[in-house]
Amino acid sequence: MERAELAKLIKDNSFLTGQFKLRSGKSSSFYIDKYRFESDPALLSAVTNEMEKFLPASFDKLAGLELGGIPLATALSLRTGKPCLYVRKAAKTYGTCNLVEGGFQPGESAVVIEDVITTGGQVCKSVNQIRKLGLAVQNVLCVIDRQRGSEENLRKIGCSLASVFTSGEIKHL
Repeated sequence: MERAELAKLIKDNSFLTGQFKLRSGKSSSFYIDKYRFESDPALLSAVTNEMEKFLPASFDKLAGLELGGIPLATALSLRTGKPCLYVRKAAKTYGTCNLVEGGFQPGESAVVIEDVITTGGQVCKSVNQIRKLGLAVQNVLCVIDRQRGSEENLRKIGCSLASVFTSGEIKHL
């Protein structure tokens, strides 16, 4: 599928207008409902096919952030053969009490996978938590960057951000 066709499909299936409060606390006149493109098998496959092109040449694990990054990391794992991790917003309070689910060794490198990023606040928090557990994180990959400071905020903690699309590309189709 061509990139332009994928962008149009995402817009047609996921782009909503109205008044929305974002996770960052900011308000927006539009919202990209990522669950609408992540829950459609054909669209999820096309999205992860495009995401694969943005992965760094070398890494050990794909780290999907709760909740939207998890299906993307899983689909990328199936596509690339790289193992994935599931990163919670907070460590669970029972069983293993893990923040990161899935096996890893300190020193391994992980690419953080997210769906839509606005300021990168939660992503930065999760990257710092993952690093404290011993994983090396230098790359974050998302489907859509809303471009409200995410790239700059991630750069401050030593991460690069790659996005398949910007919200402007989707919005202005």
